[in-house]
Amino acid sequence: MGYPDFACCIFTLCQLNDFMLWPIRQQMGEVPSQSFWGGMISDTEQRDGRRLYFFNWVPLLLLAVSLGACLAASNFSLKLESWTRAVVIASVLTAAGLWLLSYWWGSRFGFALLAIAQIGFMCMLVAPLSYVAAAANLPLQDASLARMDQLLGLDWRAYFEFAIARPELLSFAIFFYAMIIVPWAGVSVALGMTGRFVRLQQFVMAAVLTVSVAVIISAALPAIGTYGELGLPADTEVFKASGYVIQLEILPFVRDGTLRVLNLSHLGGIITFPSVHAAIAALAIWGLWGVWWLRPLALILNGGMLLATPLVGGHYFVDVFAGVGLAALSIAAAKAISQRIVTGVEVVPSMRSLQGKLQT
Repeated sequence: MGYPDFACCIFTLCQLNDFMLWPIRQQMGEVPSQSFWGGMISDTEQRDGRRLYFFNWVPLLLLAVSLGACLAASNFSLKLESWTRAVVIASVLTAAGLWLLSYWWGSRFGFALLAIAQIGFMCMLVAPLSYVAAAANLPLQDASLARMDQLLGLDWRAYFEFAIARPELLSFAIFFYAMIIVPWAGVSVALGMTGRFVRLQQFVMAAVLTVSVAVIISAALPAIGTYGELGLPADTEVFKASGYVIQLEILPFVRDGTLRVLNLSHLGGIITFPSVHAAIAALAIWGLWGVWWLRPLALILNGGMLLATPLVGGHYFVDVFAGVGLAALSIAAAKAISQRIVTGVEVVPSMRSLQGKLQT
């Protein structure tokens, strides 16, 4: 399938999706306007999407300030060449997105590009912060995490032996684990092109909250992973737990002070608890759930990533549960914050309003 055919498919699906949801949007009082794609996007959706987009720069700015403070207070440094290239790309996407928003036909493309750019800035900031957090060098919690798995009645060794005994499953596990690269751009494009701008900005906000909290937790509860704790081989002739192996190659040098120059292109994931893979999978499922024709694909890809995360990433089962739980809390927080921003409704009642209700 060439690019024109692919674009035609997206165009047709966007039209079909908007057509089927038209009665619902009409009942909700939305007044849609025609877009370049032929679908219907309400003025309210565009206005609220813009508000939330600009608000999402606030947590990103806080992350940037935090990174600057951490660099100033530590002996970490950035290899500026790798960061410069990434910053230029994200800035170009931002400029292009804002330019597209100035035209009635460009809102879908514009919001998609703006979300991808913000997520790109998020990754640029959170990745080095995770290394600074690991440098706290607090005691490893692998034994405690393994014990929690046992208390839940979950046998990680049996899970490993089941997978290794079925080589046909291993290639699928590696494939699904690698799907972590899909949600960032995939969800942004899907929600942008289908005109779900509010949900898109909620997804970005929830993602920033999720990875930020994950970094903080990883500093307090560091761990390396299951293979070393359980004495199992992570690199064999038939299988390589790539996520765990990368972490094993990097994390000890961060903790002992050897690795202090951070090159963006060489920063691998080093967070074990909570699992960022699991959190991203949960975020992606929620983000795409509003697009009915993408639900099966979202469940297959992200459900597969959830199942593969313990094996390929060397994660404990509680890592996965914690990642999903963190994503759920971040989604709830993002929805509450966005509701307050776009409507001005008081999400958390004040003591004064509670007292008034009690008196009446």
